[in-house]
Amino acid sequence: MSEVAPAPVPMPAKRRMAQLVMLAFAVLITMGAYANVGLAMDGAIPSGMLTYGLSLGGLMLAAYLVLAKFAPWADPLILPLVTLVNGLGLVMIFRLSETDSDLPSATLASPNTQLLWTLIGIVLFSLTLIFLRDHRALQRLTYTAGAAGLFLLVSPLIPFLGQEINGARIWIGVPGVFSLQPAEFAKLALVVFFAGYLVAKRDVLALAGRRLLFIDLPRARDLGPVLITWGVSLGILVLQKDLGSSLLLFGTFIAMLYIATQRISWVIIGILLFLCGAVLAGMVFSHVQLRGAVYLDPGNPELYNAIGGSEQLMQGLFAMASGGVLGTGLGQGHPELIPLAFSDFIFAATGEELGLTGLMAILMIYALIVQRGLRASLAARDPFTKLLSAGLSFLLAWQIFIIVGGVTNLIPLTGLVTPFMSQGGSALLANWILIALLVRMTDAARRPPPQAIQNEGMTQVFQR
Repeated sequence: MSEVAPAPVPMPAKRRMAQLVMLAFAVLITMGAYANVGLAMDGAIPSGMLTYGLSLGGLMLAAYLVLAKFAPWADPLILPLVTLVNGLGLVMIFRLSETDSDLPSATLASPNTQLLWTLIGIVLFSLTLIFLRDHRALQRLTYTAGAAGLFLLVSPLIPFLGQEINGARIWIGVPGVFSLQPAEFAKLALVVFFAGYLVAKRDVLALAGRRLLFIDLPRARDLGPVLITWGVSLGILVLQKDLGSSLLLFGTFIAMLYIATQRISWVIIGILLFLCGAVLAGMVFSHVQLRGAVYLDPGNPELYNAIGGSEQLMQGLFAMASGGVLGTGLGQGHPELIPLAFSDFIFAATGEELGLTGLMAILMIYALIVQRGLRASLAARDPFTKLLSAGLSFLLAWQIFIIVGGVTNLIPLTGLVTPFMSQGGSALLANWILIALLVRMTDAARRPPPQAIQNEGMTQVFQR
Protein backbone atom coordinates (compact mmCIF):
# COMPACT_ATOMS: atom_id res chain seq x y z
CA MET A 1 0.00 0.00 0.00
CA SER A 2 1.60 3.26 -1.16
CA GLU A 3 0.82 6.83 -0.17
CA VAL A 4 0.95 10.12 -2.01
CA ALA A 5 1.91 13.48 -0.56
CA PRO A 6 -0.38 14.87 2.13
CA ALA A 7 -3.32 16.90 0.85
CA PRO A 8 -4.88 19.81 2.73
CA VAL A 9 -8.17 19.09 4.45
CA PRO A 10 -10.98 21.10 2.81
CA MET A 11 -13.23 23.20 5.00
CA PRO A 12 -16.70 21.66 5.45
CA ALA A 13 -19.26 23.19 3.07
CA LYS A 14 -21.74 23.74 5.92
CA ARG A 15 -19.25 25.94 7.76
CA ARG A 16 -18.60 28.07 4.68
CA MET A 17 -22.35 28.46 4.10
CA ALA A 18 -22.92 29.46 7.75
CA GLN A 19 -20.25 32.15 7.43
CA LEU A 20 -21.84 33.46 4.22
CA VAL A 21 -25.27 33.60 5.88
CA MET A 22 -23.89 35.55 8.84
CA LEU A 23 -22.14 37.93 6.45
CA ALA A 24 -25.37 38.53 4.55
CA PHE A 25 -27.21 39.09 7.83
CA ALA A 26 -24.66 41.76 8.84
CA VAL A 27 -25.19 43.57 5.52
CA LEU A 28 -28.98 43.35 5.92
CA ILE A 29 -28.79 44.89 9.39
CA THR A 30 -26.75 47.74 7.93
CA MET A 31 -29.29 48.30 5.16
CA GLY A 32 -32.14 48.24 7.66
CA ALA A 33 -30.37 50.92 9.64
CA TYR A 34 -29.94 53.01 6.45
CA ALA A 35 -33.67 52.74 5.76
CA ASN A 36 -34.47 53.67 9.36
CA VAL A 37 -32.40 56.86 9.08
CA GLY A 38 -34.13 57.94 5.88
CA LEU A 39 -37.63 57.21 7.17
CA ALA A 40 -36.99 59.08 10.41
CA MET A 41 -35.44 62.16 8.79
CA ASP A 42 -37.27 62.51 5.47
CA GLY A 43 -40.14 60.05 5.64
CA ALA A 44 -38.72 58.04 2.74
CA ILE A 45 -36.11 55.37 2.14
CA PRO A 46 -32.80 56.99 1.09
CA SER A 47 -32.35 57.03 -2.67
CA GLY A 48 -28.78 55.76 -2.41
CA MET A 49 -29.55 52.86 -0.08
CA LEU A 50 -29.44 50.28 -2.86
CA THR A 51 -26.08 51.62 -4.05
CA TYR A 52 -24.63 51.50 -0.54
CA GLY A 53 -26.11 48.05 0.05
CA LEU A 54 -24.79 46.55 -3.17
CA SER A 55 -21.40 48.19 -2.68
CA LEU A 56 -20.99 46.96 0.89
CA GLY A 57 -22.38 43.54 0.05
CA GLY A 58 -20.11 43.21 -2.98
CA LEU A 59 -17.03 44.19 -0.99
CA MET A 60 -17.77 41.71 1.77
CA LEU A 61 -18.56 38.96 -0.75
CA ALA A 62 -15.15 39.55 -2.33
CA ALA A 63 -13.53 39.38 1.10
CA TYR A 64 -15.42 36.15 1.82
CA LEU A 65 -14.26 34.55 -1.44
CA VAL A 66 -10.63 35.44 -0.72
CA LEU A 67 -11.05 34.09 2.81
CA ALA A 68 -12.60 30.84 1.56
CA LYS A 69 -9.76 30.37 -0.92
CA PHE A 70 -6.68 31.37 1.08
CA ALA A 71 -7.74 30.85 4.72
CA PRO A 72 -10.60 28.32 4.61
CA TRP A 73 -10.24 27.24 8.25
CA ALA A 74 -10.24 30.76 9.64
CA ASP A 75 -12.66 31.67 12.39
CA PRO A 76 -16.05 32.11 10.66
CA LEU A 77 -17.30 34.83 13.04
CA ILE A 78 -14.62 37.49 12.68
CA LEU A 79 -15.46 38.78 9.18
CA PRO A 80 -19.25 39.08 9.80
CA LEU A 81 -18.66 40.85 13.12
CA VAL A 82 -16.25 43.36 11.58
CA THR A 83 -18.64 43.87 8.66
CA LEU A 84 -21.41 44.78 11.10
CA VAL A 85 -19.47 47.44 13.03
CA ASN A 86 -18.01 48.82 9.79
CA GLY A 87 -21.52 49.02 8.35
CA LEU A 88 -22.94 50.72 11.45
CA GLY A 89 -20.16 53.29 11.22
CA LEU A 90 -21.14 54.00 7.62
CA VAL A 91 -24.77 54.44 8.72
CA MET A 92 -23.87 56.96 11.43
CA ILE A 93 -21.62 58.92 9.07
CA PHE A 94 -24.43 58.96 6.49
CA ARG A 95 -26.87 60.07 9.17
CA LEU A 96 -24.62 63.01 10.14
CA SER A 97 -24.10 64.02 6.51
CA GLU A 98 -27.88 64.23 5.98
CA THR A 99 -28.36 66.71 8.84
CA ASP A 100 -29.58 70.12 7.71
CA SER A 101 -26.89 72.04 9.59
CA ASP A 102 -23.73 74.00 8.97
CA LEU A 103 -22.02 72.45 11.99
CA PRO A 104 -18.70 70.66 11.24
CA SER A 105 -20.07 67.26 12.24
CA ALA A 106 -22.70 67.59 9.50
CA THR A 107 -20.63 69.25 6.78
CA LEU A 108 -17.48 67.12 7.14
CA ALA A 109 -19.16 63.71 7.43
CA SER A 110 -18.70 61.86 4.13
CA PRO A 111 -20.14 58.33 3.73
CA ASN A 112 -18.87 58.10 0.14
CA THR A 113 -15.30 58.72 1.28
CA GLN A 114 -15.68 56.21 4.09
CA LEU A 115 -17.03 53.61 1.66
CA LEU A 116 -13.99 54.24 -0.56
CA TRP A 117 -11.68 53.71 2.42
CA THR A 118 -13.58 50.50 3.19
CA LEU A 119 -12.89 49.35 -0.38
CA ILE A 120 -9.17 50.00 0.06
CA GLY A 121 -9.28 48.27 3.44
CA ILE A 122 -10.82 45.15 1.87
CA VAL A 123 -8.13 45.21 -0.82
CA LEU A 124 -5.40 45.33 1.85
CA PHE A 125 -7.18 42.60 3.81
CA SER A 126 -7.23 40.40 0.69
CA LEU A 127 -3.63 41.13 -0.30
CA THR A 128 -2.45 40.28 3.22
CA LEU A 129 -4.16 36.88 3.06
CA ILE A 130 -2.96 36.18 -0.48
CA PHE A 131 0.71 37.03 0.00
CA LEU A 132 1.16 36.15 3.67
CA ARG A 133 0.51 32.42 3.46
CA ASP A 134 2.47 31.70 6.65
CA HIS A 135 2.42 34.42 9.32
CA ARG A 136 5.43 32.84 11.02
CA ALA A 137 7.55 34.40 8.28
CA LEU A 138 7.06 37.70 10.12
CA GLN A 139 9.28 36.39 12.92
CA ARG A 140 12.27 36.64 10.58
CA LEU A 141 11.46 40.35 10.16
CA THR A 142 11.43 41.13 13.88
CA TYR A 143 14.01 43.92 13.90
CA THR A 144 13.00 45.17 10.46
CA ALA A 145 9.45 45.57 11.76
CA GLY A 146 10.79 47.38 14.83
CA ALA A 147 12.80 49.82 12.72
CA ALA A 148 9.85 50.39 10.38
CA GLY A 149 7.54 51.02 13.32
CA LEU A 150 9.87 53.59 14.88
CA PHE A 151 10.32 55.35 11.55
CA LEU A 152 6.55 55.56 11.06
CA LEU A 153 6.17 56.98 14.56
CA VAL A 154 8.70 59.78 14.04
CA SER A 155 7.84 60.52 10.38
CA PRO A 156 5.37 63.33 11.30
CA LEU A 157 8.30 65.19 12.88
CA ILE A 158 10.12 65.39 9.53
CA PRO A 159 9.97 68.96 8.17
CA PHE A 160 7.78 69.53 5.08
CA LEU A 161 6.26 66.06 5.58
CA GLY A 162 4.50 66.19 8.94
CA GLN A 163 1.35 68.20 9.61
CA GLU A 164 -0.08 69.52 12.86
CA ILE A 165 -3.87 69.16 13.09
CA ASN A 166 -5.92 70.04 16.17
CA GLY A 167 -2.77 70.57 18.18
CA ALA A 168 -1.22 67.14 17.51
CA ARG A 169 1.61 66.51 15.05
CA ILE A 170 0.67 62.98 14.03
CA TRP A 171 -0.08 63.39 10.32
CA ILE A 172 1.92 63.29 7.10
CA GLY A 173 0.85 64.27 3.60
CA VAL A 174 0.14 67.23 1.35
CA PRO A 175 -2.10 69.89 2.94
CA GLY A 176 -5.46 70.08 1.19
CA VAL A 177 -4.74 66.98 -0.89
CA PHE A 178 -4.36 63.99 1.42
CA SER A 179 -3.16 63.13 4.91
CA LEU A 180 -2.18 59.89 6.60
CA GLN A 181 -1.64 58.96 10.23
CA PRO A 182 1.43 56.68 10.19
CA ALA A 183 1.11 55.73 13.88
CA GLU A 184 -1.86 53.54 12.95
CA PHE A 185 0.43 51.34 10.84
CA ALA A 186 3.35 51.69 13.25
CA LYS A 187 1.40 49.92 15.98
CA LEU A 188 1.07 46.80 13.80
CA ALA A 189 4.78 46.76 12.98
CA LEU A 190 5.68 47.25 16.64
CA VAL A 191 3.42 44.41 17.79
CA VAL A 192 5.22 42.13 15.31
CA PHE A 193 8.53 43.37 16.76
CA PHE A 194 7.36 42.87 20.35
CA ALA A 195 6.24 39.31 19.58
CA GLY A 196 9.49 38.32 17.86
CA TYR A 197 11.68 39.99 20.49
CA LEU A 198 9.83 38.51 23.46
CA VAL A 199 9.92 35.01 21.97
CA ALA A 200 13.71 35.29 21.76
CA LYS A 201 14.22 36.94 25.18
CA ARG A 202 11.37 35.63 27.32
CA ASP A 203 13.53 33.14 29.23
CA VAL A 204 15.89 35.93 30.28
CA LEU A 205 13.09 38.35 31.10
CA ALA A 206 11.33 35.69 33.18
CA LEU A 207 14.30 35.28 35.52
CA ALA A 208 13.61 36.49 39.04
CA GLY A 209 15.83 38.81 41.02
CA ARG A 210 15.07 39.92 44.56
CA ARG A 211 11.77 39.12 46.24
CA LEU A 212 9.75 42.00 47.65
CA LEU A 213 6.83 40.92 49.82
CA PHE A 214 5.05 38.33 47.64
CA ILE A 215 6.46 39.52 44.29
CA ASP A 216 9.59 38.29 42.53
CA LEU A 217 11.15 41.38 40.99
CA PRO A 218 13.08 41.12 37.70
CA ARG A 219 16.80 41.67 37.65
CA ALA A 220 17.91 45.28 37.26
CA ARG A 221 19.86 44.42 34.10
CA ASP A 222 16.63 43.20 32.45
CA LEU A 223 14.75 46.49 32.86
CA GLY A 224 16.18 47.90 29.62
CA PRO A 225 13.33 46.93 27.22
CA VAL A 226 10.66 48.38 29.52
CA LEU A 227 12.58 51.61 30.08
CA ILE A 228 13.24 52.03 26.35
CA THR A 229 9.57 51.49 25.48
CA TRP A 230 8.58 53.88 28.26
CA GLY A 231 10.99 56.48 26.88
CA VAL A 232 9.62 56.07 23.35
CA SER A 233 6.03 56.46 24.59
CA LEU A 234 6.98 59.61 26.50
CA GLY A 235 8.69 60.93 23.39
CA ILE A 236 5.47 60.46 21.42
CA LEU A 237 3.57 62.33 24.13
CA VAL A 238 6.05 65.19 24.32
CA LEU A 239 7.01 65.72 20.67
CA GLN A 240 3.75 64.83 18.93
CA LYS A 241 1.23 65.58 21.72
CA ASP A 242 -0.32 62.19 20.99
CA LEU A 243 -1.51 60.82 24.32
CA GLY A 244 -3.52 58.03 22.67
CA SER A 245 -0.67 56.39 20.76
CA SER A 246 1.64 56.80 23.76
CA LEU A 247 -0.74 54.96 26.07
CA LEU A 248 -1.61 52.35 23.44
CA LEU A 249 2.02 51.51 22.68
CA PHE A 250 3.21 51.20 26.26
CA GLY A 251 0.14 49.31 27.47
CA THR A 252 0.37 46.77 24.65
CA PHE A 253 4.05 46.09 25.33
CA ILE A 254 3.44 45.54 29.05
CA ALA A 255 0.56 43.16 28.31
CA MET A 256 2.65 41.14 25.85
CA LEU A 257 5.56 41.10 28.30
CA TYR A 258 3.29 39.64 30.96
CA ILE A 259 1.92 37.03 28.53
CA ALA A 260 5.46 36.00 27.57
CA THR A 261 6.91 35.80 31.10
CA GLN A 262 3.88 35.26 33.37
CA ARG A 263 5.50 37.71 35.82
CA ILE A 264 3.04 40.06 37.53
CA SER A 265 6.00 42.18 38.59
CA TRP A 266 6.30 43.51 35.02
CA VAL A 267 2.72 44.75 35.16
CA ILE A 268 3.36 46.53 38.46
CA ILE A 269 6.55 48.11 37.12
CA GLY A 270 4.68 49.20 33.99
CA ILE A 271 1.89 50.83 36.01
CA LEU A 272 4.41 52.65 38.22
CA LEU A 273 6.34 53.92 35.21
CA PHE A 274 3.13 55.08 33.56
CA LEU A 275 2.04 56.95 36.68
CA CYS A 276 5.45 58.60 36.98
CA GLY A 277 5.36 59.63 33.33
CA ALA A 278 1.82 60.97 33.64
CA VAL A 279 2.69 63.06 36.70
CA LEU A 280 5.87 64.39 35.08
CA ALA A 281 4.06 65.26 31.84
CA GLY A 282 1.26 66.92 33.78
CA MET A 283 3.76 69.12 35.60
CA VAL A 284 5.67 70.18 32.50
CA PHE A 285 3.34 70.24 29.47
CA SER A 286 0.32 72.49 29.17
CA HIS A 287 -1.69 70.23 26.84
CA VAL A 288 -1.45 67.38 29.34
CA GLN A 289 -2.47 69.73 32.16
CA LEU A 290 -5.53 70.78 30.14
CA ARG A 291 -6.55 67.16 29.53
CA GLY A 292 -6.24 66.46 33.25
CA ALA A 293 -8.23 69.55 34.21
CA VAL A 294 -11.02 68.66 31.76
CA TYR A 295 -11.13 65.14 33.14
CA LEU A 296 -11.42 66.31 36.75
CA ASP A 297 -13.89 69.16 36.15
CA PRO A 298 -15.52 68.97 32.70
CA GLY A 299 -18.36 71.28 33.77
CA ASN A 300 -16.06 74.22 34.49
CA PRO A 301 -17.26 77.13 32.25
CA GLU A 302 -13.68 78.34 31.75
CA LEU A 303 -12.61 74.93 30.47
CA TYR A 304 -15.72 74.57 28.31
CA ASN A 305 -14.88 77.66 26.27
CA ALA A 306 -11.13 77.04 26.11
CA ILE A 307 -9.47 75.82 22.90
CA GLY A 308 -9.24 72.07 23.28
CA GLY A 309 -11.49 72.32 26.34
CA SER A 310 -14.43 70.28 27.56
CA GLU A 311 -17.12 71.25 25.01
CA GLN A 312 -16.72 68.05 23.01
CA LEU A 313 -16.77 65.86 26.12
CA MET A 314 -19.79 67.59 27.66
CA GLN A 315 -21.80 67.49 24.43
CA GLY A 316 -21.05 63.77 24.16
CA LEU A 317 -22.16 63.16 27.73
CA PHE A 318 -25.34 65.18 27.18
CA ALA A 319 -26.07 63.19 24.01
CA MET A 320 -25.68 59.81 25.72
CA ALA A 321 -27.80 61.01 28.66
CA SER A 322 -30.59 62.11 26.31
CA GLY A 323 -30.47 58.73 24.58
CA GLY A 324 -31.14 56.86 27.81
CA VAL A 325 -31.56 53.11 27.74
CA LEU A 326 -33.22 52.62 24.35
CA GLY A 327 -32.07 55.77 22.50
CA THR A 328 -33.96 58.41 20.56
CA GLY A 329 -33.97 56.26 17.42
CA LEU A 330 -31.80 56.50 14.33
CA GLY A 331 -32.24 59.89 12.69
CA GLN A 332 -34.17 61.36 15.62
CA GLY A 333 -31.41 62.75 17.82
CA HIS A 334 -29.03 65.68 17.47
CA PRO A 335 -25.54 64.10 17.21
CA GLU A 336 -24.42 66.97 14.94
CA LEU A 337 -24.11 69.11 18.08
CA ILE A 338 -21.11 67.01 19.18
CA PRO A 339 -17.84 68.36 17.73
CA LEU A 340 -16.17 65.72 15.53
CA ALA A 341 -19.09 63.33 16.05
CA PHE A 342 -18.14 61.51 12.84
CA SER A 343 -14.66 60.60 14.10
CA ASP A 344 -13.50 60.94 17.71
CA PHE A 345 -17.00 60.92 19.23
CA ILE A 346 -18.95 58.59 16.95
CA PHE A 347 -19.45 56.30 19.96
CA ALA A 348 -21.28 59.06 21.83
CA ALA A 349 -23.32 59.97 18.72
CA THR A 350 -24.35 56.33 18.36
CA GLY A 351 -25.25 56.21 22.05
CA GLU A 352 -27.71 59.07 21.66
CA GLU A 353 -29.71 57.33 18.94
CA LEU A 354 -29.29 53.66 19.93
CA GLY A 355 -29.13 54.21 23.67
CA LEU A 356 -27.30 52.20 26.29
CA THR A 357 -28.73 49.00 24.81
CA GLY A 358 -27.21 49.72 21.41
CA LEU A 359 -23.84 50.66 22.90
CA MET A 360 -23.74 47.44 24.94
CA ALA A 361 -24.52 45.45 21.79
CA ILE A 362 -21.67 47.17 19.93
CA LEU A 363 -19.27 46.52 22.81
CA MET A 364 -20.32 42.86 22.80
CA ILE A 365 -19.47 42.67 19.09
CA TYR A 366 -16.01 44.08 19.81
CA ALA A 367 -15.63 41.68 22.73
CA LEU A 368 -16.44 38.73 20.46
CA ILE A 369 -13.80 39.82 17.93
CA VAL A 370 -11.20 40.09 20.71
CA GLN A 371 -12.30 36.76 22.20
CA ARG A 372 -11.86 34.98 18.86
CA GLY A 373 -8.35 36.39 18.57
CA LEU A 374 -7.44 35.30 22.10
CA ARG A 375 -8.90 31.88 21.40
CA ALA A 376 -6.52 31.55 18.47
CA SER A 377 -3.67 32.49 20.81
CA LEU A 378 -4.61 29.68 23.19
CA ALA A 379 -4.86 27.16 20.35
CA ALA A 380 -1.63 28.22 18.61
CA ARG A 381 1.11 25.62 18.28
CA ASP A 382 4.13 27.94 18.44
CA PRO A 383 5.10 30.77 20.83
CA PHE A 384 5.37 33.47 18.16
CA THR A 385 1.78 32.89 17.04
CA LYS A 386 0.60 32.89 20.64
CA LEU A 387 2.23 36.24 21.35
CA LEU A 388 1.31 37.88 18.04
CA SER A 389 -2.37 36.92 18.14
CA ALA A 390 -2.64 37.86 21.81
CA GLY A 391 -0.84 41.16 21.17
CA LEU A 392 -3.08 42.13 18.26
CA SER A 393 -6.19 41.15 20.21
CA PHE A 394 -5.09 43.19 23.21
CA LEU A 395 -4.21 46.11 20.94
CA LEU A 396 -7.77 46.18 19.64
CA ALA A 397 -9.31 45.72 23.10
CA TRP A 398 -7.05 48.35 24.68
CA GLN A 399 -7.89 50.88 21.96
CA ILE A 400 -11.62 50.32 22.49
CA PHE A 401 -11.23 50.74 26.25
CA ILE A 402 -9.25 53.96 25.83
CA ILE A 403 -11.74 55.60 23.46
CA VAL A 404 -14.85 54.45 25.34
CA GLY A 405 -13.27 55.43 28.65
CA GLY A 406 -12.42 58.87 27.28
CA VAL A 407 -15.87 59.48 25.79
CA THR A 408 -17.57 58.50 29.07
CA ASN A 409 -15.01 60.46 31.17
CA LEU A 410 -13.79 57.32 32.88
CA ILE A 411 -10.26 58.31 31.84
CA PRO A 412 -8.88 61.49 30.20
CA LEU A 413 -9.54 61.94 26.49
CA THR A 414 -6.72 60.68 24.27
CA GLY A 415 -7.75 61.38 20.66
CA LEU A 416 -8.05 57.77 19.50
CA VAL A 417 -10.91 56.71 17.22
CA THR A 418 -13.44 53.90 17.48
CA PRO A 419 -12.14 50.98 15.34
CA PHE A 420 -14.05 50.45 12.05
CA MET A 421 -16.74 53.00 12.94
CA SER A 422 -15.02 56.39 12.96
CA GLN A 423 -14.51 58.27 9.72
CA GLY A 424 -10.90 58.27 8.56
CA GLY A 425 -8.69 56.23 6.31
CA SER A 426 -5.56 55.51 8.33
CA ALA A 427 -7.24 53.76 11.25
CA LEU A 428 -9.65 51.85 9.01
CA LEU A 429 -6.90 50.53 6.73
CA ALA A 430 -4.65 49.54 9.63
CA ASN A 431 -7.48 47.76 11.41
CA TRP A 432 -8.43 45.77 8.30
CA ILE A 433 -4.80 44.62 8.07
CA LEU A 434 -4.97 43.70 11.78
CA ILE A 435 -8.07 41.60 11.08
CA ALA A 436 -6.32 39.89 8.16
CA LEU A 437 -3.43 38.91 10.46
CA LEU A 438 -5.86 37.57 13.07
CA VAL A 439 -7.76 35.64 10.41
CA ARG A 440 -4.52 34.12 9.11
CA MET A 441 -3.57 32.97 12.61
CA THR A 442 -7.01 31.53 13.36
CA ASP A 443 -6.73 29.57 10.12
CA ALA A 444 -3.40 28.11 11.23
CA ALA A 445 -4.70 27.32 14.72
CA ARG A 446 -7.93 25.64 13.55
CA ARG A 447 -6.62 23.79 10.50
CA PRO A 448 -6.54 19.99 11.10
CA PRO A 449 -3.50 17.91 10.16
CA PRO A 450 -3.12 17.11 6.45
CA GLN A 451 -4.51 13.87 5.09
CA ALA A 452 -2.46 11.11 3.51
CA ILE A 453 -4.54 9.67 0.66
CA GLN A 454 -3.91 5.99 0.12
CA ASN A 455 -3.94 4.57 -3.39
CA GLU A 456 -5.38 1.24 -2.35
CA GLY A 457 -8.56 0.62 -0.43
CA MET A 458 -9.98 4.09 -1.25
CA THR A 459 -9.48 5.11 2.41
CA GLN A 460 -7.87 8.09 4.07
CA VAL A 461 -5.83 8.20 7.25
CA PHE A 462 -4.56 11.20 9.14
CA GLN A 463 -0.83 11.65 9.40
CA ARG A 464 0.37 11.80 12.96
